[in-house]
Amino acid sequence: MQTAKDTVVTVNYKLSDAQGNLIEESSEPMVYLHGGYENTLPAIERALDGQQPGYKTRIQVEPEEAFGEYDADLVKVEPRNRFPADTQVGMQFEGVPDNGSDGEAMIFTVTDIADDKVVLDGNHPLAGMALRFDLDLVDVRAATPEEVAHGHVHGAHGHHHGDDDDFGDEGDQFRTVPLQ
Repeated sequence: MQTAKDTVVTVNYKLSDAQGNLIEESSEPMVYLHGGYENTLPAIERALDGQQPGYKTRIQVEPEEAFGEYDADLVKVEPRNRFPADTQVGMQFEGVPDNGSDGEAMIFTVTDIADDKVVLDGNHPLAGMALRFDLDLVDVRAATPEEVAHGHVHGAHGHHHGDDDDFGDEGDQFRTVPLQ
């Protein structure tokens, strides 16, 4: 079966930077609903569209088509006392950027901790990077009507990149204040 709109695609992937340094290799294949449901990057969908299982390809995706350009305005410094005592570099918190946007909550990653300050970065860890994906198309099946209606794959296996982020519950929500 060919990859087309409303098919469920199983693909093994290897993600590297443009220099070929490995960032992530799938231990489990990515399983997603194909056809513009924003379950994976549009460039991946284009690369796999109309292909059959067994197809392998390597694509390079520029930052604007991947996780965006790096935005220095998304780096913030907050008072240390607003965070739990066990806060560590790498932890993620949900917060609201103070750039006058409509207050959409974002995920910030702690990148540095000083005596009385915590540095947070709201950029995606892969922002600003050109990415190279090695794709290995494993399986294609017709999506169920329910999957199409919901816009994503159902079933125990397969994870999708989407609204159900993988950040878990570490980190309480906090509202940020504009900094001087």
